[in-house]
Amino acid sequence: MIELRCGTACASISPRGAELRSWSVTDKSLLWRPDAAIWDGVSPVLFPVVGWTRESRVQVDGVFYPMPVHGFAANAEFTSEKISPIHARFTLRDNAGTRAHYPFAFELCVDYRLSEDVLDVACRVRNTGPEAMPYSIGMHPGFVWPFCGGRYSDYRIVFDQPEAPSVPIIAPGGLFSQTSRAIALTGRELALSPELFAHEALCFINAKSRKLTFEREGFGAIEIASEGFPHWALWSRPGAPFLCIEAWSGHGDPEDFAGELRDKPSITLLASGGEGVHKARLSFRSS
Repeated sequence: MIELRCGTACASISPRGAELRSWSVTDKSLLWRPDAAIWDGVSPVLFPVVGWTRESRVQVDGVFYPMPVHGFAANAEFTSEKISPIHARFTLRDNAGTRAHYPFAFELCVDYRLSEDVLDVACRVRNTGPEAMPYSIGMHPGFVWPFCGGRYSDYRIVFDQPEAPSVPIIAPGGLFSQTSRAIALTGRELALSPELFAHEALCFINAKSRKLTFEREGFGAIEIASEGFPHWALWSRPGAPFLCIEAWSGHGDPEDFAGELRDKPSITLLASGGEGVHKARLSFRSS
C-alpha cells in the first residue's frame, strides 16, 4: 500500500488495481471500508470496458474474448512509483494475462495527487500497438453514506446542470435497454434514500453536468468534478453504508448490441500512438 500525506489529509492506494483504498480529511474518513459480505471494492478503476458485456465477452475481428464486468484492471497488479509525499503513479502494460481478454497493446497510467482537501486522479491510456484500439474507462469510488452524521435521507446529489428526470432501465445480464424510468430528480437536485437503489444503478448517459456534489446541507459535502467522462452512475445496495458516484467514458452493452467492440456505442477508438486522458477531482468541504 502506498500512502500520501498533505497536512491533515491522507490517502492510501493499492498497487492491485491502482485502487484508492482510503481518503481522509481532518480525520474524517470519506471512503467506505470494504465488507466482503456486501461489496469488497472501495474505488476500482474500470478498464478496458465499463459495465457488463453481452455473455461476458467482447468481439474483436470476429474472435470472442472473455471479459469480466468492468474489465480486468481492478484485479491486475500495477507497477507503482511514489514520486513525492503527495503524488504517486501506477502503471499497467499489456501482458499475456491481459491479452487473453483484450488483444491490444496498451499502457494505462493512473496518477494520484493529494492536497489538504482535494484528491486529483488522472488516468492516461496509451495505444502502444499498430492498430486502432477501442476502450472505455471509469472510476468507481464508494463514499461513506452518511459521512457527516444524520440519516441516509438527509443527503442529496446536486448536479451542476439540470438533468433529465429519467434513467435507462437495466435489462437482464446488466445490458442497457431502450426504455427508461422516471426518478425524483427536480432540476439539479436528487434526494437520496436507500430505496432509490433497490433494483439497479442510476445511470445518467451523456449528462450535461461535469460536476456532482454529494452533500448534507449545512454539514459537509463531497464534490466530484470530471474531465473526459461523459456519463455518471450512482450505485449502492439497500441499507449499505456507502454511495458510489461513478464517472464513465463508456457504458454497458445495449440490449440489442452484438457487434465488434470497436462499434459499441460510446466506445473510444484510440489511434496507434494516441493517448486518452480522463480526470477526476474529489474535494471535501466541512460546512
